[in-house]
Amino acid sequence: MKFAPRLSACIPALLLLTTASLAHAESTLRIGLGSDPDMLDPATARTYYGRFVFSAMCERLVDVDQHLQIVPGLAKDWTFSDDGKTLTMNLREGVTFHDGEKFDAAAVKFNIERYLTLPGSLRKSELSSVDSVEVTAPYTVVFHLKTADAALLMQLTDRAGTILAPEATAKGNVAAHPVCSGPYEFVSRVQQDRIVLKRFDNYWNKGAYHFDKVVFLPIPDASVRLANLRAGDLDITEGIAASDTATVKGDSNLQLASTTGLGYMGLTINVGNGTANTNTPLAKDARVRQALSLAIDRDAINQVVFQGQYTPANQAFSPASPYHADIPVPKRDIEKAKKLLAEAGVKTPLTIDFLVANNPTSQQVAQVLQAMVSEAGINLNLQMTEYATLLDRQQSGAFQMSMSGWSGRPDPDGNIFSFLSTKGGLNDGKYSNPKVDQWLQEARLTSDVAQRKALYKQVVEQENIDDPLVYLYFEPRIFGISKKVTGFVPYADGLIRLQGLALNK
Repeated sequence: MKFAPRLSACIPALLLLTTASLAHAESTLRIGLGSDPDMLDPATARTYYGRFVFSAMCERLVDVDQHLQIVPGLAKDWTFSDDGKTLTMNLREGVTFHDGEKFDAAAVKFNIERYLTLPGSLRKSELSSVDSVEVTAPYTVVFHLKTADAALLMQLTDRAGTILAPEATAKGNVAAHPVCSGPYEFVSRVQQDRIVLKRFDNYWNKGAYHFDKVVFLPIPDASVRLANLRAGDLDITEGIAASDTATVKGDSNLQLASTTGLGYMGLTINVGNGTANTNTPLAKDARVRQALSLAIDRDAINQVVFQGQYTPANQAFSPASPYHADIPVPKRDIEKAKKLLAEAGVKTPLTIDFLVANNPTSQQVAQVLQAMVSEAGINLNLQMTEYATLLDRQQSGAFQMSMSGWSGRPDPDGNIFSFLSTKGGLNDGKYSNPKVDQWLQEARLTSDVAQRKALYKQVVEQENIDDPLVYLYFEPRIFGISKKVTGFVPYADGLIRLQGLALNK
């Protein structure tokens, strides 16, 4: 059964998966995702949903534990030089890639250099401190850095540290068939329908994984995902809607797990990506963007859409982060918004093309925003599209304003550098401010929390003036799980760790 890309929350019962359609065995784990992942190449991937698949299929140089502390991955230990400009990693031996290639230091060098040089790589800004990678022994690799980089290790816990099989990667279409060394290997993908993985028999820690297959099923409508979970056709789903938490708690067959998230939802504004969509008052004048922000009642969005379970935002750092800046979220002020538009010489109504993902929650938020800002003389022209397409349009500059989120990273650099630095790989609006660039770079040079926090606070204050990214809210990570599943532990990074998960017989 193939899911339509746009599903109505009003008819979940009509869209239930059937047991026959999945033909799953008892050793199959079925995971519901809020959207289809984008390309399965760590170099160019950018969706939260893709990170679930990578987590099951690939290994990274380092990882994080439940408390967001860095722990060994493919690197069993590491040391920095006294000046912070050399990182030496000793690697795990006896690791095999899914195609039979052997993992070693040369494989690490190949992957890091690929991330730094591949056209279109979104990992370049995350690894921008890396000058070169040297193999000093079969299982020892040395990163020579241009400058000290306090954020580098945490970047290596994610896609920048994901290691692919070199030979398969060099000659194949990675996005169509990625070859990694994780506990599960790629089998097949049907766009907008499913991604199937199978157990990798030669995985070095195979005994910690208990499923023959893992199937990821993209279902954009949260109500439909929940309906499938309640019917027994999913075992786990991420993204339980706030309005559905009571239903999960009241179902004797289900369990609810949640954690304070590190991610946010915001409005990315195209201020300089191409010319077709930047010849607008919104792109040219910060006062217009400030007016837009002031016309939004963030607390009302939280109450109306999320039943008070989300947190209004004005920055990239959630209250769960020690780098959260103590700066009040602006209150809605329609009169001031109108005044700013007038000062900018804007004739109202000002129409803004607004790109929105075609899932019910995003649409509801967009409609609330549309009603709110109309009172200030701003007309939002909603353009609904599938989420991966939305990100493609953002990256190419085919948008004026777009609503997209970020799942969050433990280190603050991962939440802000790529989005606000001039050459940031995820800076889709092409915002550029030399002061912000300087502060972001200085924050990478020190590991002192107080110094970094002060620098990031300056970034937040300046960003709230320039408003290239209008933050809306921080998202908790809420999971629904069948009570047949044991061993589930929620992580603040929002990913599902498969190690230790099992199904009751």
